Amino acid sequence: MADFRNMRTTMASHADASIDLGLRNYMLGVYNLMAVGLLITAIAAMTMSWLSFNNSAFTQLVYGSSLRFVIMFAPLIAVLFLSFNIHNLSTSTARILFIVYAALVGISLSAIFLFYTMTSITQTFFISAASFGALSLYGYTTKRDLRPIGSFLFIGLVGLLIVSLVNIFLASSVLQFSVSVIGVLIFAGLTAYDTQTIKEMYYEGDTGDTMNRKIIMGALNLYLDFINMFVFLLQFLGNRN
Repeated sequence: MADFRNMRTTMASHADASIDLGLRNYMLGVYNLMAVGLLITAIAAMTMSWLSFNNSAFTQLVYGSSLRFVIMFAPLIAVLFLSFNIHNLSTSTARILFIVYAALVGISLSAIFLFYTMTSITQTFFISAASFGALSLYGYTTKRDLRPIGSFLFIGLVGLLIVSLVNIFLASSVLQFSVSVIGVLIFAGLTAYDTQTIKEMYYEGDTGDTMNRKIIMGALNLYLDFINMFVFLLQFLGNRN
């Protein structure tokens, strides 16, 4: 009987070790793909900015024509297409679309180099990275159920989008500052919530293409959290040119 108990304990420990290793590889896949997306965004943004600084004709073509609306809305169309069609796409296609989306975001964000100093952009990036790392670690390790907070944050996000659209017409600096502060808080909370959700999705036991799709969607969610937190932080921390 003692041998049987020892054998059962040994089998359970091996199973736990297998789950821990699988979860570690799964989360590394999410973070690595997210990092690739951020790198592509940075390269696209700096390339677009360099072209704008060094070619006035290119600047006029991009920012002085209707092409600027394409640049503004192309990332939104791409992310909606990827989000709603992820289950119908092959993992290689979904991964390519994620990379294309990251590049489109970089192109749309290239204007920040025209409005903010390079020093403030760099400082805000590292502040965002440190904050994101701490919040994601909390979401990964906490035993607290963050789903109620997630529901509240989603409602806040919808309200934030509405107020942001209204402020396009009002152009209120006070309202914009409030939106920036609230935006940072919302996406800080979503970083922890999304990390916990991504972790819990692993325990559903999916394999193959389904697991790879989860990795892509997890990377996309955390990528969006980071980018939005960075942009909102830059709006009230960045020094303008």
